[in-house]
Amino acid sequence: MAFAFDTTSFDAPLRAATRSSLSARWMARLERNRRFRRTLAELNTLSDRELADLGMSRSMLRSVAWESSAHT
Repeated sequence: MAFAFDTTSFDAPLRAATRSSLSARWMARLERNRRFRRTLAELNTLSDRELADLGMSRSMLRSVAWESSAHT
């Protein structure tokens, strides 16, 4: 006597959840990168005097923009 099992019905929800999770993480990463680029562009428009008033230097802009994009 032979038995055949259809495992696709068991794996399908897991695969869909994994795909959904990967897609959500990918979209979140794209959104964070978009916020980073926008923030960095805005910070780059400030003069050195304005940056000094904020307590920042040009060398800090990338790290400030990246940190800011993580908290939004």
